[in-house]
Amino acid sequence: MFVVMSKLKVVLLSGGSGTRLWPLSREAYPKQFLPLVGEHSLLQATWLRVRDLPGVGAPLVVANEEHRFIVAEQLQALGAKAQALILEPVGRNTAPAIAVAAMQAMADGTDPVLLVLPSDHVIADEAAFRAAVMQALPTAEAGGLVTFGIVPRAPETGYGYIKASPGEGMRPIERFVEKPDQATAQGYLASGDYFWNSGMFLLRASRYLEELGARSPGMLEGCQKALAAARTDLDFLRLDREAFAACPADSIDYAVMEKTERGFVLPIDVGWNDVGSWSSLADVSEHDAHGNARRGDVVAIDTRNTLAWGERRLLALIGLEDMVVVDTDDALLVARRDRVQDVKQVVDRLKREDRTHARLHRKVFRPWGSYDGIENGPGFQVKRIAVKPGASLSLQMHHHRAEHWIIVRGTARVTCDENVFDLHANQSTYIPLGSKHRLQNVGSEALELIEVQSGDYLGEDDIVRFEDVYGRN
Repeated sequence: MFVVMSKLKVVLLSGGSGTRLWPLSREAYPKQFLPLVGEHSLLQATWLRVRDLPGVGAPLVVANEEHRFIVAEQLQALGAKAQALILEPVGRNTAPAIAVAAMQAMADGTDPVLLVLPSDHVIADEAAFRAAVMQALPTAEAGGLVTFGIVPRAPETGYGYIKASPGEGMRPIERFVEKPDQATAQGYLASGDYFWNSGMFLLRASRYLEELGARSPGMLEGCQKALAAARTDLDFLRLDREAFAACPADSIDYAVMEKTERGFVLPIDVGWNDVGSWSSLADVSEHDAHGNARRGDVVAIDTRNTLAWGERRLLALIGLEDMVVVDTDDALLVARRDRVQDVKQVVDRLKREDRTHARLHRKVFRPWGSYDGIENGPGFQVKRIAVKPGASLSLQMHHHRAEHWIIVRGTARVTCDENVFDLHANQSTYIPLGSKHRLQNVGSEALELIEVQSGDYLGEDDIVRFEDVYGRN
């Protein structure tokens, strides 16, 4: 039985883009927000597995500013609200992210122990993980910087490793090792002294800042400036863009853990998986008698060891083995399981060609709801729009397009210049180019409508906002 001697604060790191799970994971809606395993998203599952630890209060979340409403909504769906939702204007890797979280955690005059967790991992044995946190807590309270090393199940070449001093249980760290080749990984597995680097940490806030200041004073100063000049925006804390962009970018491993003399690793075997590729997702998914993992409407004939993921259409597979097939609304991925790490090359090419498939799904989420781009062509675009009960789009206008709205379900309150009126299912209206307009859901059910845009330019940046309850420009 362990006694919590100090406040324990959970820090959820949610800044990743998850490009290796494209086309399901994309920059605007990456893997941590997807229900890849079970009914909850990976972010939600991360919070659920630790929220009942003794002494844990509301979490601190560090996120990409573009994901702010997604994070807030997913926590709200669990009845949770972040103590602070810290928004990164640019990504600077984990060391600065943890630093600003540590400073914010100490803003109330306390010095909590931080449980730092990436928000996009899977842990099968959650009770064992919670027990490991409690086992590691005394070391962190005493000033040790603890990481959790995963007992390796195979000579994995896709992970970094941690070499621990000989012994049992909590041990000093001897060194961190980059991703090895196959022969080296096999030696690590045989030695019993090397563990996968999980990226999860337990450390006292002041001790981490002390170590960071000693090892990378420029980074600490940059984080201090970014937080000092941060501004509050609704429930969010926006770090100062200029100061944070000037901060050196580095991981906590390089900036602190590889250099400190107080680093410890606790080996754990809890069914951990970073879901870093389609092959990894297949490993943690349920399988049929032929080793196939399926999601959606899938018919598999003479098919083995294949992951099939469909969102809407029927997927029919014949004679496949060791394959990955992922079908989304606007992209289809077919790859051998031993080549799925190369998905990043596809994403890189899409970015070079300035194609939206790298960044956006066909269905795009907004704080008020979502829209689905159904069809487009020269001079027109059709969207299916869903607005949550009580939600409202901004009061806005467009320079280059007019819009037709056809209500499918629910009640819409429409503002068009000086006119305000309600529309119901099977009713429609026209929004002329240049008119100030707003769409509100004043009903108790979701509002759904078809929007037909027409004009010489239909980009999402053709929006002039006059009022917005979500603080967007």
